[in-house]
Amino acid sequence: MKELIKKLVEAWGPSGYEHQVRALIREEVAPFADDIRVDPLGNLICRVGQGGKKIMIAAHMDEIGVMAMYTEKTSGYMRFTPIGGVLNTSLLGMRVRFENGVTGVIAAHDYFGTGRTNAAEIDNFFIDVNDGSSNLATSGTPAIFWRDYEERGARLIAKSMDDRIGCVVAIEAMRRLNKQTPNELYFVFTVQEEVGLRGARAAGYGVDPDLAIALDVTSTGDMAKNSKMEVKLGGGAAIKVHDTGLVVPPAVREWMINRAQSDGIPYQLELLTLGTTDAAGIQTARAGVPSGAISIPCRYVHTTSETVDINDVEACIKLLTGLTGNTVTL
Repeated sequence: MKELIKKLVEAWGPSGYEHQVRALIREEVAPFADDIRVDPLGNLICRVGQGGKKIMIAAHMDEIGVMAMYTEKTSGYMRFTPIGGVLNTSLLGMRVRFENGVTGVIAAHDYFGTGRTNAAEIDNFFIDVNDGSSNLATSGTPAIFWRDYEERGARLIAKSMDDRIGCVVAIEAMRRLNKQTPNELYFVFTVQEEVGLRGARAAGYGVDPDLAIALDVTSTGDMAKNSKMEVKLGGGAAIKVHDTGLVVPPAVREWMINRAQSDGIPYQLELLTLGTTDAAGIQTARAGVPSGAISIPCRYVHTTSETVDINDVEACIKLLTGLTGNTVTL
């Protein structure tokens, strides 16, 4: 599984440009799906089983990044705009990678002066892509933030754990189910979550499920002086209660809790006061879809050092496999 995690988190795929990640995932899931299609927005939709309760499982393929806007004529530095929820505090000295493999470095005006103690506005930052004679990237091209995947014991560190680790949970559940389920499952690897849940909204309308589960990362409350919440790294799968976009129906929440308890899976309850998931978009599709979420605890979200615990990942896989592999009576 770690090989798959490394492959996906190091892949290139900012919001709206998920084609490379989609190809990798499609190759992984092909043996475990009864049908695979790509919808007009770019979501990868994989059906497993047929005729039972229709359940949609959503994990987003995209990651935050930047879009190069124009090149300064005098200096050659590139101005850019964010793709998704970019943190200005993390930008200085950050490396970005364009699809053609060019690596750029983000800098800011006067960062040793006024910029030392204050987060600069986005207009003060620029990207250096010069090789000594010419620029190696052009305006109108997207880039991701770049850093290698690393391991520290049970802790896995990488860019784009949000939400490639959710994709891994879905892929591994498909592998363990091996097409054996009494339900009609739609594993949907969505696009453009970071810019407004766009893929999930379209896929939710198209699939028209009876029930939906989003897979995504969540913050933790176990860091020094962090916003307090019950979720901690290493505490097990996080079963969502509510966030800023979703109030999980009690029946859905209890269904997840009961399965975790009956299967002996460590779990914790997630109440998130900042952020939401694909479930927020799916829940209002057509006449409405009862929706919940399984969250992977993650530190340092939206940085290149997003950190998860392999034991939490395993707990999420077991929970999703148990939920989707048994008859649902909701």
